[in-house]
Parts: sequence; C-alpha cells; structure tokens
Amino acid sequence: MSRVLLAPDKFKGTLTAAEVAAHLSAGIRAALPNAEIVVVPVSDGGDGLLDAAVGAGYARVPVRASGPTGIVGDTWYARLGDRAAVEMAEICGLGRLPDGVPAPATATTRGVGEVIGAALDAGCREILLGVGGSASTDGGAGLVTALGARVLGPEGERIEDGGLALAGARALDTSGLHPALAEAEITVACDVDNPLSGPAGAAAVYGPQKGAAPDLVEQLDAALSHWADLVAATTGADERDLPGAGAAGGLAFGAVAVLGARLRTGAEVVQELTGLEEALAGADLVVTGEGSLDDQTLRGKAPAGVAAAARRAGVAVVAVAGRCLLDEQALAGAGIGSVHALEDEASYPGEAFEKPGLLLERIGARIAREELGQR
Repeated sequence: MSRVLLAPDKFKGTLTAAEVAAHLSAGIRAALPNAEIVVVPVSDGGDGLLDAAVGAGYARVPVRASGPTGIVGDTWYARLGDRAAVEMAEICGLGRLPDGVPAPATATTRGVGEVIGAALDAGCREILLGVGGSASTDGGAGLVTALGARVLGPEGERIEDGGLALAGARALDTSGLHPALAEAEITVACDVDNPLSGPAGAAAVYGPQKGAAPDLVEQLDAALSHWADLVAATTGADERDLPGAGAAGGLAFGAVAVLGARLRTGAEVVQELTGLEEALAGADLVVTGEGSLDDQTLRGKAPAGVAAAARRAGVAVVAVAGRCLLDEQALAGAGIGSVHALEDEASYPGEAFEKPGLLLERIGARIAREELGQR
C-alpha cells in the first residue's frame, strides 16, 4: 500500500492549505482507494500558521481585538498547553481592512499585541507569532503599546496609531510592559530578510503593496528611521538592520527590539510545529505546493522547506501550484521532481480561480496513477 504525505501551503486568494490537501486527497483516493494519506498543512509563517497549529493539535481560542483600522472584531489564536500560536493576518492583516480600503499611513498592529496579551493572561509563556500579509507599516509600535509600552509625543501625549505618526514620537516608556513578558519566550516566524528602513526596508519594498504612494513611502521610511533611533536610545540596542526586522511593516522590529523576541525562518518553525520530519518516515511520495511557484519560493517559502526535508529523508517530491514560473533546473535544484499547475489543467482562462478544488482533484488522481500506481 502506498503512503503519500500531503504538505501543501495555501493557494492565496482561493484555498487554505487544509482545503488544498482535502481536494488532493479526494483525487488520490478516487484513483487509489487503498492509499494511505497523511496530511500536514504547512505555512511560511504568515497566513496559514493557525491552520497548521490546529492540524498539530492546538485548540482554537476565540478573542476580540483591534483590526488594522482600530475596529474591534472577533479573531482567535491557537493554544496547546502553555504554548500559543498567533497569526497577524488573522488579526490585522490586509484581509481585515474594512471594505478592502488600504490605510497605509494609519494602519496599526495594536490588535496583535492585544491577542498576545490575552494569551499571556491565560498562562501561555511560549508565543509563536506568524507575520505576513500585514496592512500596516508602524514598526511594531501598535504591538508594543498594546502590551503596556507608551509612545509619547512632544507634550507627553500618546501618539496616534500608524506609521506616519511615528515621525512625531519623542519618548518611549517601557516601564509598563506586561509583566509576563519577562518570563515569556516570543518567536517571530517570517520569510523575508528586509531591514526596517532604507531602500530594502519595510516602507520602500512593501509600502506600495499596501497602498502607499511614492511620497508617502518616503515619509513612512523616515518615520521608521526616527522610531528606530528612539527605540535604540531607550533600549541601548539598535536592531533596525537585523535581517527580517522589516517583516510585516516592521512588526518584527518592534517585537525584537522592545519585547526581546527572536526571529526564525517561518517554514522551519512550522515544520517543527507540525512534526513534518516525523511524518516523512515511511512515505513513498510527498506532495507540496502553493499558489505560485516562483523565485520567492526558493527564498525560504514553505514548499522549498518541505522539499529540502523530503530530500534529506530520501523521499520523492511532486508539487502542485496555481502557476509555475520556475524552470526544470530551478525545480530540480530545490528537490522538486515535477509540477502540476492549475493553469495547465484548466480548460479555459479563469477556471483555476473559479474551480481550483475540482482541478486539484483531477491532479490528485493523476499523481496517484503516475507516481503511485506502480508501487
């Protein structure tokens, strides 16, 4: 009996990682009813982290927190014992913008701090924070203020939310930080290596994706630099150039520089969380993938991490994707034997977005016949 491990990431904009796996599983079982299928949804540390945590046995914990524009709404984190997984995208990411209207100057990470605070209050002492898909460029100021820090203006007043307001910050008071932070361990899972500011920083690279025009990008970058100066003067350490500090609009910077968090590659963290290495034991084939296989995939995205782990275990890898922009040489270098793309499977333009599940089921059946049928 063949054993196949399904370890896909999400197909952004269409299906979650769990949904991708479910459709592939249906297709494989249609062709090989006796196949043993193990499902381990993965993530690069951004949206999809919570699904991966639940798949690993964590329980959902509902909370209410501020969205990117400050509107309070329902959200959740995942918990297992004294460990909590928190996903920025679920709390105040782009998908949480009211009516999808960008707010690049004023969007805040305050809700992330509120959720972490709730987890700390509930007794959690290991916090895994997944970043990605952020709507904000506030350098993590909202995060730290929600956890008790105070960012003050020239008259000692609290400054407004958002990255642009940081230009007016004159003092950072960390004396009121949540007391449980002293004994908590916070890990930020991210998949980028951008510094906080400068040409490769959070505002310059990701600001336009969040709706910032060129002049606003410049203002946000200057505000982040000023924020970094203020934090360094307060803490005695300058973390602005730390690779990954610019992740999620600088949220990673605030977490590291003010809260003492550590940064780790998201794909590696999620592999540990889900027990991917253990799941590979005895597998005949691994199927991974994401919405777009491209150059970014090779820079630490989840499918590349899955393929690397499978190569170490001596297991063949097949990928599925909405589209594939990598050539055979790049795929082989990443340890991926072949790719099945929804765009190639579709019978008309747009079908890959309209009926991704159906196409994945067809692909799953084909993988079963071509890769597992002879076993």
